Formats: sequence, structure tokens, C-alpha cells
Amino acid sequence: MLPRWDYGDPVRVTRNVRNDGTFPGQNTGDLLVRRGSVGHVRNVGTFLQDQIIYSVHFLDSTQDLVVGCREEELIGLDEAWVESRYEVRQKVRAARSLSIRGEVKVPAGSRGEVLNLEREEGQPVLYHVHFDCLPGNPLLVPESALGDYEGASDDE
Repeated sequence: MLPRWDYGDPVRVTRNVRNDGTFPGQNTGDLLVRRGSVGHVRNVGTFLQDQIIYSVHFLDSTQDLVVGCREEELIGLDEAWVESRYEVRQKVRAARSLSIRGEVKVPAGSRGEVLNLEREEGQPVLYHVHFDCLPGNPLLVPESALGDYEGASDDE
């Protein structure tokens, strides 16, 4: 298990980083660093001997934070970054009816939760979404077919 980045390397965080209860002075669940933010690696360590953790200094955050990030949450600054409207675990709604083989499975307005994202340069972002009305069957949905869920927080 070798680290991908070293001290001083610039990296971009690919998902919102929230306090898991280990960041002092912040409430659990508070947004620490917004996805897309750029920082520099300050230290490299491990967690449970099987996960590489990077201490990343985010200079562009309003609080000038050093936050621990898992390797899968980071990309190199030279790698393509595709901005997304929604994030993992964010609540969304179907902006239109969604069909499988011509049969409507998700009516417009149905509530869902983003499970994962697929970002490829030059392609629209695709979301793996679990809709409440279709339990156990997540769908791969383009961003254009999703809308904001009423009551969702702006910092998600």
C-alpha cells in the first residue's frame, strides 16, 4: 500500500467533507470542506492499517482547515474535475417520470437519495439514485432528470 500523493502535492476533494465527530470546535455533520476545493497534502498516514489517510490543508476554505481525507476522496489537481449539482447521500426528487422498458417506475416528484456519482470529462454526470417508491432497485439517472428535494440543506 503506497500513497498516491506526497507532502506538498496539490489535490482536489471530490465530495463534501463533513465532521464525523473527530474535528474539534465543529458540530458532528457540519460541512468542513466543499467538494471541488483544492488543498495541499501536509501528512500521510494510515487508518486500521488498510486505508491511507492524507492530512490536507485547504487554503481556499474560509476557515483555513487541515482535514483528514481518504485516498478515494481525492484526485490530483491535474486530473479532470467535473462539477456536479448533487452529492452522495443528498436527497433529490425526480424532475420527471422515469421509465424502465416503457413502464413508469418512478413518478415525477418522487423522493430519492444519491448513492454514488459517475463523473467523466466531456460527459454529463450520472447518479446512482435509490427512490423510495422503488425499494431495492437503484437507478442510474442523468442530472437533468433530478431536482432539488424540498427542505434539503443548501450546503449538501
